[in-house]
Amino acid sequence: MFALAVGLLALRFLPALPSTGWLLAMPMLALMLLPFRTYPLAFFLLGLSWACLSAQWALDDRLSPSLDGQTRWLEGRVIGLPQQADGVVRFELADSRSRKDKLPKRIRVTWHGGPSVHSGERWRLVVTLKRPSGLLNGHGFDYEAWLLAQRIGATGSIKDGQRLAPARHALRDAIRQRLLTVDAQGREAGLAALVLGDGSGLATQDWRTLQDTGTVHLLVISGQHIGLLAGLIYGLVAGLARYGCWPGRLPWLPWACGLAFGAALGYGVLAGFQVPVQRACVMVGLVLLWRLRFRHLGIWWPLLLALNGVLILEPLASLQPGFWLSFAAVAVLILVFSGRLGPWKPWQAWTRAQWLIAIGLFPVLLILGLPISLSGPLANLFAVPWISLVVLPLALLGTASLPLPFIGEGLLWLAGGALDWLFRGLDLLAQRLPAWTPAEVPIGYWLVSLLGAVLLLLPKGVPFRLLGWPMLLLAVFPPRESVPHGQVDVLQLDVGQGLAILLRTRNHTLLYDAGPRFGEFDLGARVVLPALRKSGVTGLDVMLLSHADADHAGGAAAIARGLPIKRVVGGETDGLPAFLSVQPCISGEQWEWDGVTFELWQWPDATNGNQKSCVLLVQAKGERLLLTGDIDRDAERALLATSLAVHTDWLQAPHHGSQSSSSWPFLQQLAPTAVLISRGRGNAFGHPHPQVIARYQALGSTIYDSAEQGALRLQLGTFQPPVAARSQRRFWRAPPAQSGVTKDRVPAT
Repeated sequence: MFALAVGLLALRFLPALPSTGWLLAMPMLALMLLPFRTYPLAFFLLGLSWACLSAQWALDDRLSPSLDGQTRWLEGRVIGLPQQADGVVRFELADSRSRKDKLPKRIRVTWHGGPSVHSGERWRLVVTLKRPSGLLNGHGFDYEAWLLAQRIGATGSIKDGQRLAPARHALRDAIRQRLLTVDAQGREAGLAALVLGDGSGLATQDWRTLQDTGTVHLLVISGQHIGLLAGLIYGLVAGLARYGCWPGRLPWLPWACGLAFGAALGYGVLAGFQVPVQRACVMVGLVLLWRLRFRHLGIWWPLLLALNGVLILEPLASLQPGFWLSFAAVAVLILVFSGRLGPWKPWQAWTRAQWLIAIGLFPVLLILGLPISLSGPLANLFAVPWISLVVLPLALLGTASLPLPFIGEGLLWLAGGALDWLFRGLDLLAQRLPAWTPAEVPIGYWLVSLLGAVLLLLPKGVPFRLLGWPMLLLAVFPPRESVPHGQVDVLQLDVGQGLAILLRTRNHTLLYDAGPRFGEFDLGARVVLPALRKSGVTGLDVMLLSHADADHAGGAAAIARGLPIKRVVGGETDGLPAFLSVQPCISGEQWEWDGVTFELWQWPDATNGNQKSCVLLVQAKGERLLLTGDIDRDAERALLATSLAVHTDWLQAPHHGSQSSSSWPFLQQLAPTAVLISRGRGNAFGHPHPQVIARYQALGSTIYDSAEQGALRLQLGTFQPPVAARSQRRFWRAPPAQSGVTKDRVPAT
């Protein structure tokens, strides 16, 4: 069983899937090995072959490259729970079909300004289709992997549509709509998350509070909720039987086990049956089965069987961080509560369990690149019993009682009030101890910290147990690799249709632009700030905002709230938050950091925001990098009359490669060796323009495109090519293109 689990989990780490020949050969080889009793190798091969075959089916179901960016009429059935926020409706379609083209089985679509959509409805839609893709920034959230784990073969934007058939048998959606209409003291969305596992209605601030306090698991249905419900049903039947209230003709134990498992399974299906719920249902089922047969259950068997059960049903589950956190948390609890010479008192078991879970999950959160809650152990001490014993029973009982006038609504009102009080307390805690995003740790240091965490989880008296503390802290304070004198570490982040470039010398840090923000979608908070912290940045010497457009300066406020900044410089001072205290860009200003020179320029005759972009020239050991913001051809013409108009090794493409920029005289004068393009895939502006790409190609410039290659890191001063995030091969990612743009070449004009 352990070998089978290792084979199933190995899929997560494959750079590429085996060929068809190997996919056929591996299960045959495994069956041939079984008669020779080489069970571990045989079951490892069986697990690996099944996982690879399942993954290949998911990859084959992706949208054809020929349809990428095309607009098609299609029909499909709405599945899951549609999400609606800020005038945008998001939902998934199943059984999609088009008259002429083969489409993936599942498509995730977005409808700006669309009507209300309900699960189970059938729609005919005009959709601009896209192949699965997402931002790629090292340890950031891998949206492409998430889409594959959900077996979503395409995404799309809806232009128009009409409803063909109403919803049928959409119980989850009907319950959600009812929950959102009751008066729950402003916490209707939180109750929907508890009852149905639907957190789409929670506000951004609520999610931030849950993340900062390590209590996200309480508002998404997990094993705790499933086990609690099963335990309540089992205890109810056992109590009735003990006091003679259970029908004598019905044996109480089989009924208690059956009803408990039925309740757990029903609640799991109602909640969407995600990975933590699957794991909990399997483990509850095993415990009840062993109880029914009056047998003692081993310590690790339920976890191992649940792991294999989940992965056999869905091998791609290992691509999701929640899978690893769910099983790791249960493994930590098993390790903590087993092998002890004497039982802990109840209060000791509860308090120690919280701290030991925090220690045990620390290496897991670290390797997954997730924030680590410093207040989590304290928050969970009161949040877990409050949710388990007060809020959740009231919410479930209130939901079940909704058909009864006033009773169900009254219970939900009480549940909402209890949940609101919890959030008030968590908000206070989060303000004082926000989540910590640690810097990236080399794999060797992480392995030592993992061993240290395991040592600390062992019982007292184990030799060298206290050595776990310095081993664990090695990941908290790892030795930092400093940038060599005279060089610059340059990181162009993948922020979609926007710009954010981090420049680090040996002792100083500069951020050029802060990424986009559109409404509540703030990539400064979601991508740029976590990336800075992952890079070990604890403060900025300068944040230079080329101009005030939202795609360049939208994330500045979030970064300023998250990191100390000594100086903010902007091509525009209007249109930026007042608390930033923006200093104007002064042409000709120069300074030197650690043997690297920096120089600013701005066109004095600029009449609009793009023309006012503050340009930065960086020189390290004779290698030049020119960051241009969104200047147009008029500003480029003015720049040609300055000292910056010299051969440039690295040019940040002006205005994301717009046709209004990158003029031929400008490029001829600078003759860039390489060009950095930061843009969103399939953006509405058509960036980069084919004619601009043709000009770069005519000059022989190498093109590096964030939409195709993800984040890019280069060492200015070494004259070496950059490293693209997509060059770290994973089987679900397409390899980076040699040239970042695949458009047909157009004659340079």
